[in-house]
Amino acid sequence: MQRLKHSDPDFETRFARLVDGRRESDEDVSRTVADIIARVRAHGDTALAEYTIRYDKFAPASEDDWQISAATCEAAYKALDGDVRDALQLAADRIRAYHEAQLPANRDYTDDVGVRLGATWRGVDAAGLYVPGGRAAYPSSMLMNAIPAKVAGVERLVVTTPTPKGEVNDLVLAAAHIAGVDEIWRVGGAQAVAALAYGTERIAPVDVVVGPGNAWVAEAKRQLYGVVGIDMVAGPSEILVIADGENDPDWIAADLLSQAEHDPTSQSILITDDANFAEQVEDRVDVQCAMLSTNRTARESWDANGALIVVEALEDALPLANRLAAEHVELAVADPEALMKGLRHAGSVFLGRHTPEAVGDYVAGPNHVLPTGRRARFASGLSVLDFMKRTSFIALDEKSLASIGPAAVTLAHLEGLPAHAKSVELRLK
Repeated sequence: MQRLKHSDPDFETRFARLVDGRRESDEDVSRTVADIIARVRAHGDTALAEYTIRYDKFAPASEDDWQISAATCEAAYKALDGDVRDALQLAADRIRAYHEAQLPANRDYTDDVGVRLGATWRGVDAAGLYVPGGRAAYPSSMLMNAIPAKVAGVERLVVTTPTPKGEVNDLVLAAAHIAGVDEIWRVGGAQAVAALAYGTERIAPVDVVVGPGNAWVAEAKRQLYGVVGIDMVAGPSEILVIADGENDPDWIAADLLSQAEHDPTSQSILITDDANFAEQVEDRVDVQCAMLSTNRTARESWDANGALIVVEALEDALPLANRLAAEHVELAVADPEALMKGLRHAGSVFLGRHTPEAVGDYVAGPNHVLPTGRRARFASGLSVLDFMKRTSFIALDEKSLASIGPAAVTLAHLEGLPAHAKSVELRLK
C-alpha cells in the first residue's frame, strides 16, 4: 500500500506511476483468446463442449444439459426466503424505474426550408449477457445488465454462464426470472462470448454482448467489437474516496475494502486533507480486513494496489481525482456538491457521508456497470442506450430540394464525385 503526500518533492512522479499503472490483461491472454475465438468460429458447439469440459469440468450429457429452463429459474425464485425475494424485487424495481427514465425520445420536425428531419430509436433484436460463475456469481449483475436490455425493447435476451462441475447459482437464476431472460446457456469464458458473437449450431448470434467477466472475457469482448456491439472493456474494480477528518474512520475503511474484496487486482484509494485521519483509516482497514471472509483477496488488493494520499486542502484532491478518472468516487465531505462541480471524470459519484458505494451496487437504481482503468474520461456506465440504435430520416419535396440541392451539387463536384452531383442535378431540372 502506497502512502503519498501532496507536498513531497517526488509526489508527481509517484502519483503518475499510480495513474498509469496497468492492472489488466497481458499479451498471453490476448493470444489465448484469439485462438479460442477462432476455434469456436470454426467448430461451433464441438469447441464449446471441449472448452466446457476443460475449464468447467462439466460435460453436457444431453440437449437439456446445455440450457437452463425458464421453469428452473421460476422454481429458484419461488424457493427464496421472503426477505431475499423482497430485496431482489426492490432492487429490480428501482433499477427498472431509473432506466425507464433514460429512454430517449424520437424526433420528427420540419425545418425552415421545408426539409423533414428526425430520428427513431429502437432496441436491438438480440442481446447477450455474460454472467460469471464461481466466486463472482452475483444476482445484482444479472439485474443490472438484463433489466436495461428489457427496458430498451430487446426482443431476445440470451445469458451465458459457466456452471463449474455442473453447479448453478440459484440466486442468479432467480434474478434471471425477475428480469425476464429468454435463454440461459451453460457455457462460460471467452468461448461463450465468441458463441454469442458468431453463433453456433445451438446458440443463435446476438447483436450486442454485455456483462462482467475475468480478463479472458474482457479480452474476448475487445477482440469481437465490430462483429457485435459491446458495453465496454471492463477491468478490475476501483474506488476513490475523498474524505475529510470528520468521518468515522471505520466507515471509510469499510468503503475501501468493499472494492478490495472483489479481486486481488482491484484498487482502493483515499485522498484526505487530514494526515491523522489517514492513519486511523489505515489502522481500521487492517482490523476490518482480518475479520472478513474475503480477507485473502482484500489483503492482497490493498497491499498491492491501495493508496493513501494526503493533500493540504480538499480542493487539491480534484485535479488528482480527474487524472485518476475512477470507476467509483465517494465525496465523504461536509459539502459534496461543491466538490462535485469540479469533478469532471468519474464513472459514478456518491455524495455525502451516508452514501456508501455499496448501496449503488444493489438498490440505488443507477447502473453499477461502470468504466474502469481511467476510461471514465470518455465512457459512461451501462444504460438503455447500449441496447438501442438510432436511425435518422430525411424527407424533401421539390421546393425544399431546390433550396438546398445546389449546395450539395457544388460540394459533390468539389469532392470529385460526379455521380453524387448527377443524382441531385437530375431532380433539380
